[in-house]
Amino acid sequence: MSDQLSFIEQVEVIVLKNLNKDQFGVSELAEAMHMSRSNLLRRIKKQTQLSASQFIRQVRLREAMSLLQQNSHTVSEVSDLVGFGSTSYFIKCFREQYGFSPGEISKGEGPVENTIESTGFLSKYRWYIGGATAVLIAFAAVLLLSRTDAVNSPGVEKSIAVLPFKNQSADSTNIYFVNGLMESSLYNLQKIEDLRVISRTSVEKYRHSNKSIPEIAEELDVNYIVEGSGQRLGNKVLLNIQLIDVQSDQPIWVGQYNRETVDIFSLQNDIANQISSAIKAIVTPKELAQIEKKPTDNLEAYDHYLQAMDPYLSRTEEGLNKAIPLFEKAVLLDPEFALAYAHLAISYYHLDRFKNDKQYTELINNYADKALLYDSKNDISLIAKALYYMYVEEYQLAVPHLEKALEYNPNSAAVVQVLSRLYSTYLPDTAKYLKNALRGMQLEVTVSDSIAQAYIYLDLSNAFSQCGFTDLAMTYIDKTLEYDPNNYYAPHLKAFVEYAQNKNFAQLIANLETEYEKDSTRLDILKDIAKLHYYNEDYEQALGYYQGFVKAKKQYNLNIYPEEDINIAQLHKTLGNKEKASVFFQQYVEFCKKNQSVYSSVGKAAKHAYEGKIELGIQELKNFAQQDHYQYWLILFIEKDPVFKKMSLHPDYEDTIQQIKARFWQNHERLKKDLKKNELI
Repeated sequence: MSDQLSFIEQVEVIVLKNLNKDQFGVSELAEAMHMSRSNLLRRIKKQTQLSASQFIRQVRLREAMSLLQQNSHTVSEVSDLVGFGSTSYFIKCFREQYGFSPGEISKGEGPVENTIESTGFLSKYRWYIGGATAVLIAFAAVLLLSRTDAVNSPGVEKSIAVLPFKNQSADSTNIYFVNGLMESSLYNLQKIEDLRVISRTSVEKYRHSNKSIPEIAEELDVNYIVEGSGQRLGNKVLLNIQLIDVQSDQPIWVGQYNRETVDIFSLQNDIANQISSAIKAIVTPKELAQIEKKPTDNLEAYDHYLQAMDPYLSRTEEGLNKAIPLFEKAVLLDPEFALAYAHLAISYYHLDRFKNDKQYTELINNYADKALLYDSKNDISLIAKALYYMYVEEYQLAVPHLEKALEYNPNSAAVVQVLSRLYSTYLPDTAKYLKNALRGMQLEVTVSDSIAQAYIYLDLSNAFSQCGFTDLAMTYIDKTLEYDPNNYYAPHLKAFVEYAQNKNFAQLIANLETEYEKDSTRLDILKDIAKLHYYNEDYEQALGYYQGFVKAKKQYNLNIYPEEDINIAQLHKTLGNKEKASVFFQQYVEFCKKNQSVYSSVGKAAKHAYEGKIELGIQELKNFAQQDHYQYWLILFIEKDPVFKKMSLHPDYEDTIQQIKARFWQNHERLKKDLKKNELI
């Protein structure tokens, strides 16, 4: 490809060459361009203000327009020709891009004057794409003319970050009030589904930053930045605020306010409305009602609430204990202050969360119920109740509250994080875990310190690995270690991802033993080393590790990893320790009775196999083969498990195992396609 072509022109030609391939996405484009995925994303974003996926889609849609105008293909045929795997998704994207359906064009009804180009590049120069590189140079101008202006294109994402406002008050104690203005502006914008709004934790690191707006925008991957400064003078609020278009690095809206404090809520609403209007965001009537809803009519109560927010957001025990009395004063002044009740419930949840002896069960429940009573359509109220259900281990009841919270605040990083935790641990579903981890990455683009950022990448790596995306998992483990070389958990996960890639079982054990030598309190690693030796039928070594694991559980009164009891029972049974085997097996039976997860059937299969009830075990294994979204680790290790080997002579065993593996990879491919379609990978 000629060096005289611009980078974007080269990219466009590659896309056009692969136009009818619905699986041709960002990764394939990066490979064709001989670039890393991250470098490709950065350069396309810099030159077009579009993500790579949006750019590919825009090229596809422009060529679709050309084909439809020729009136020689049906909408379904055009959808296939330009690489959309789903006709319904093609129609949706086409309408979003042009404002009318592809059917209107094929019928000659579409407003042709609004189209990008009456004749598409592909239909005019198809011969030349096949290899006439020299001619490409001559038509470079045609390519440039056919491209839409990135800022005005409907395909440009309306992504925005609200930077911490600067306190201009001489009295530094007023900073909580200015912070409150920023928080409220951010919170109102988050309620608009047509926007992608970066979380508070991601922008906090820029409070005292000297970086330029373009630098901040590039790091946060947004098209718009809001910055402001303000002060409170007696009963007056002075606020200067501007919305900056990142491409031009110029303000496209500026607001200067001098209001009475009694007008604080109308000021916050006005800011949200002006910003959404300036970037042409669609605000539904339901969203507008949420934005315009007053949290309280009592300004003194609101002042206590704002004072509480800074220590509350620290999430430290000291900060929470400082915030709670202020929230309590707020609800004393306004007994119907839903937000204050919700934050009280969440504060007590965090204080009690990791303690063995729970103290605040009733308080958390009562405050969450009051929050919902006075505002059932508030996402914070719904989060508070969901956390209560998680607190009492009623995980399934938490889900509808969290899903409803996302309806009212589609940009809530807090909701996405809780859903991610639910689906990774308490209600295992690898697809939902990965989708929420990716969504969280879009909202939590960067956080205030490298250690916290490392854990965000680690969570995403874990989600990718569970779904079988080992290359992406390794990419994010490496990012984890870039931000925090001493990350506590990354080497553990990395050992398993490396095994998934190279299948070197001995190396996996050696890597884990190296990590365990660094910290012998790591029960997660100890458990895995024991299990791997057990899988390898090194029973004496496995027993030594498992004994240390069981001893530590008893010493610290821990109820963790109950699924290991079947392995320990089989280990003792093999070594002739029948009484010990019986104890661990009975514990496992009790675990199976309670297990309602996706792994319930495979757990029962192991129980039956242990008992020698092979037919029942195979039946449960067949039941499991109908499940979806289980972890990649299961299909990697299930055939190594001595308990499952007891069923290996059954005539249906091998076929059933293959069905389990095939179903995993079918889900993997569907998930991959869905993630690409929604621009999550």
